[in-house]
Amino acid sequence: MRIMLTGCNGQVGWELRRALAPLGEVIAFDRNGADLAKPELLASVAASVRPHAIVNAAAYTAVDNAESDVDLAHCVNAEAVGVLAEAARKHNALMIHYSTDYVFEGVSSQPYVETDTVAPLNSYGISKLAGERAIESIGGDWLTLRTTWVYGCRGQNFLHTMLRLAGERETLRVVADQTGSPTSARMIGDLTAHVLAKAQRERLTGEFESGLFHMTAAGQTTWHGFASAIVEAARASGKVAIKTNTIEPIGSDAWPTLARRPKYSVLDNSKFDQRFGLARLDWREGLALTLGDLLGQ
Repeated sequence: MRIMLTGCNGQVGWELRRALAPLGEVIAFDRNGADLAKPELLASVAASVRPHAIVNAAAYTAVDNAESDVDLAHCVNAEAVGVLAEAARKHNALMIHYSTDYVFEGVSSQPYVETDTVAPLNSYGISKLAGERAIESIGGDWLTLRTTWVYGCRGQNFLHTMLRLAGERETLRVVADQTGSPTSARMIGDLTAHVLAKAQRERLTGEFESGLFHMTAAGQTTWHGFASAIVEAARASGKVAIKTNTIEPIGSDAWPTLARRPKYSVLDNSKFDQRFGLARLDWREGLALTLGDLLGQ
């Protein structure tokens, strides 16, 4: 099986490159090889690969910048996604794509299911929702996996920010009124490999159905809870110097951002669990594994 992977140097793409390798030949592209900011070039890239599957881990993810970079965010997260979906259909390939909790308004008091009303609060969420709809409208064989609060060993993310600040400051102030499920890139990679293998088996037997699924770590916490767990685990490891002794909970109003964030980002994974029968780690287990990878434990 030939797997075309985009965004291979991102935090999720890096893990996918490892996780997908046992399934076949992974032809991995970074921005230089497959730039989603240039959708007009993607069809020829796909044609050169003749893929059996396209896994799109590339995205415009700078949430605050997207408020002023609206056109670029839409180009990468929607227009280019549509081009990849068309290429997948043309080559009879399976398309796997990632979306986000930010398609929801975040006012629920219980985990969101796939059919709940979407109402993005920011330009990033609007662009990701447009990407979802582009795939669905184009058709073919596809799976869109919504995830949330992604972090990993690579790239700029909350984990790296907290580790850096904890080594510099005695007190941290972290938002405590936003709730979600921190999901490691490593787990996303591992789950995707199993999803892809099962989907390809289903395609061979004529049992495959395209669809949208929520795929996150189990459990939930706040950004403050996540930060506290990171600092506690890093201190216990003895591998990094931790200066922080107080993590102060604050409200979102005390930490204004250009883009509005949903207050509640927990996604219901029941549909995913039933379809794929996989064990999703609790967010604390995912954090422990990622810190182990990062700190060489």
